[in-house]
Amino acid sequence: MIRIYSPIKYRVANGLRKVCLFQLPILGLAVTVLLSSACSQYRVNTPIKKYYPNTGYRGKFMSSPGNSEDLLLYLTFSGGGTRAAALSYGVLEALKKTNIVIDGKKHNLLDEIDAISAVSGGSFTAGYFGLFRDRIFEDFESKFLKKNIQGALFRSMFFNPVNWVRLLSPKFDRSDLASEYYNKHVFEGGTFGDIAARKGPMILINATDMISGIRVAFTQDAFDVICLDLQSFPVARAVAASSAVPILLTPITLRNYAGSCGFEVSEELKVVLQERDISKRQFHLLNNAAPYLDADKKPYIHLVDGGVADNLGIRAALDRVLRSGDFWSTLKSAGLENTHKVVFIVVNAEKEVSSKWSFFGEPPPFSAMLESYSSIAITRYNFETVMLLQENFNRWTKELQENRCGEMPVSTEPGACGDIQFYLIEIKFDALKDETEREYFKQLPTSFELVSEDVDKIREVAERLLNKSKKFQKLLQDLR
Repeated sequence: MIRIYSPIKYRVANGLRKVCLFQLPILGLAVTVLLSSACSQYRVNTPIKKYYPNTGYRGKFMSSPGNSEDLLLYLTFSGGGTRAAALSYGVLEALKKTNIVIDGKKHNLLDEIDAISAVSGGSFTAGYFGLFRDRIFEDFESKFLKKNIQGALFRSMFFNPVNWVRLLSPKFDRSDLASEYYNKHVFEGGTFGDIAARKGPMILINATDMISGIRVAFTQDAFDVICLDLQSFPVARAVAASSAVPILLTPITLRNYAGSCGFEVSEELKVVLQERDISKRQFHLLNNAAPYLDADKKPYIHLVDGGVADNLGIRAALDRVLRSGDFWSTLKSAGLENTHKVVFIVVNAEKEVSSKWSFFGEPPPFSAMLESYSSIAITRYNFETVMLLQENFNRWTKELQENRCGEMPVSTEPGACGDIQFYLIEIKFDALKDETEREYFKQLPTSFELVSEDVDKIREVAERLLNKSKKFQKLLQDLR
């Protein structure tokens, strides 16, 4: 029998939390040793002392060596548990097999990726690729895709007495435990600083502020506002936030240190806020983020699944253009003024609500209703987001042509000032013509457990969907 004579004590200092038992008279040496290991220390977030806009994990520093400036390749990976992670992985495999010639040099399209914006399940694939690049094709299947992650987390929570004690803390919960598991068994302690050191594509892991509903991307530009250092932040913890499904998992919490590092909103953004044009999305985007600038009013930020704000990862690109003012300014800030082809490959692993309840007269159970509400909302919002992206292409084309051509005639000949083309390539199960096959993939569970056979089928169908896409074939033709 274990008796606790005094409450658990906690200490928060210098970005570290310590959760341990202060006094536990126990019976048995073995139990004593076991519980002594329950005193654990883990990093929450590290503040920056001084704001430096020319350092840190930012898109403008993430160009891959040999990456062609002519082609801007932007991938988005949706949520959907292991189903989404496997579909994203299959697309990466297909891109690696796709060879092209740009500027007289042979490349595969995998090497041309400039950025990946990911949500929830898709963030596992994106984060792993950002840290380890081509190694993803060697061990990601065994470490994540074909591993029962859900079962491992369940055992860690319910069959490890050490974690029973840790979970008694109000400042340590299920997503913190999941983050530690991902950090040790999937991402090997990798940080955003490690991704930056590889000089590969920009990896955007997206979560949602559960209070405001704002999408939060793990970039230093976003973290500057709250004076946090992203270089030392574990990729695993960002992925845990991005995949923290409400109810099933708990929020990942960040401490807000705004006002302590000298960060100030740029003059351009101040003008937008002062104008208060409520019809502009740019004003709403910036105005919603304004509370983060006051740490006294918003000392903590609680992050949940990125799919709550955007289940496709597309909004990260749209919001960046909004903050910059226009698409031309966005390209200039990244040093991509000479880009002629802008490609969005949207990997969407959304599932379908089961229609079986249409055959029953009694009300469906709570689990079916919850699944229906979330799936319907996500599917409808996904459609609107894709349409919003598509509708911007004409406007962005005119912006680029006006800025690059100036007073000259707008020529669209290859390499000329007016030569700019946008491509939207969607990879989704809806494109499968066979109804039985389509329903099979859309009914796979949204969980972190799939049998190996299903993972292999998803990988195969990802490559098939990409290669059969007319827009993808049009891109390859234009590149030739």
